[in-house]
Amino acid sequence: MSSLPPERSLVFSPSLAATIGLSEAILLQLLADLAALQGGPVTDLRTSQLQHNLPFWSVADLERIAHSLRDKGVISLYSGSLAREGRLRFSLAGAADARLPATAPAPAPGAHRLAPDWQPDDDLLQLLQFNHGIPTAFALDQLEDFRLYWRSRDEAHHAWPSRFRSHVIRRWREHQQQQARGTAPIEAAWLPSEDAMEILLRAGISRAFIEDAVPEFVLYWRERGEAGSTWNSRFIAHVRRQWARYRHSLHHDDEPRPLPPDWQPSEDVFDILRLANIDADFAREQLAEFSLFWRDVGTPQRSWNSKFLQHIKYQWAHRHHMRLHHAGTDPTDQRSTAFQRLTDRSWAAGIVDGV
Repeated sequence: MSSLPPERSLVFSPSLAATIGLSEAILLQLLADLAALQGGPVTDLRTSQLQHNLPFWSVADLERIAHSLRDKGVISLYSGSLAREGRLRFSLAGAADARLPATAPAPAPGAHRLAPDWQPDDDLLQLLQFNHGIPTAFALDQLEDFRLYWRSRDEAHHAWPSRFRSHVIRRWREHQQQQARGTAPIEAAWLPSEDAMEILLRAGISRAFIEDAVPEFVLYWRERGEAGSTWNSRFIAHVRRQWARYRHSLHHDDEPRPLPPDWQPSEDVFDILRLANIDADFAREQLAEFSLFWRDVGTPQRSWNSKFLQHIKYQWAHRHHMRLHHAGTDPTDQRSTAFQRLTDRSWAAGIVDGV
């Protein structure tokens, strides 16, 4: 008989681990269990509690994984450094009072917000390449996500190069883990998993908006021909980038109005389309038809930018569907049928236009 004291077993969802990462799934399950014991929208845990349940991770590991869960939109954090404060104050996505603001440590002297056009310098890129073996092209591929995340948080810091370095190293490790698990190209009839959908829905993103992003996501990765093993994680990041820009950038008028004769979409629309990997020239080709149709109809709308964005996403999805049809996708296949339904949505209706 073993003399070791009985320990609490760790339980986690394999499908969730495949979506957000093994470490993230383990910590998330523990946080959910402890949150249920405390009750209330916000849970306050001591560092010692976490280390008692997860003794194989250091404080730095726990903080890194907790930040990863925050970045994926699975939890909200209301505390600063785990090592300095000795506690983790959090809520599961959608559980906390929306009026409770996430807090961060006070900015250090000389701190400043990230500039919209911030770029890492050559020394930093060489450091990543020589010390960590990270190709410069890979590091630069992470720049858009980095800028979007920190610009949306609107926090001031004094060491943005250091934060970018940590961001790239974390993504590089995830990339290596994906390669070790084996990869495969995305399927033509790919759909996000239930776990991926739940994560996005709990982040407050419209289900129709999520589903409308599937065709553009599949088309982009099939055209690139790149193999991968974490399509759900990539899809989560893809949708979150678009939704953040959509909610922060599109201008909503107070009163509905007919389409002006000389109307042009704002640059924000093309920024969102770029995040959706939709060609700007394709969008401009649809403008004349869009304007002619809505001037003839004469129906007032609150946001013509949103209406045009909806139209372009539908047309892009339709083009993708036609490619699948010519490629020989079986129209009787259940997943193909589900995919086709996604190409006929009106996610802007009710969200922006109130119809």
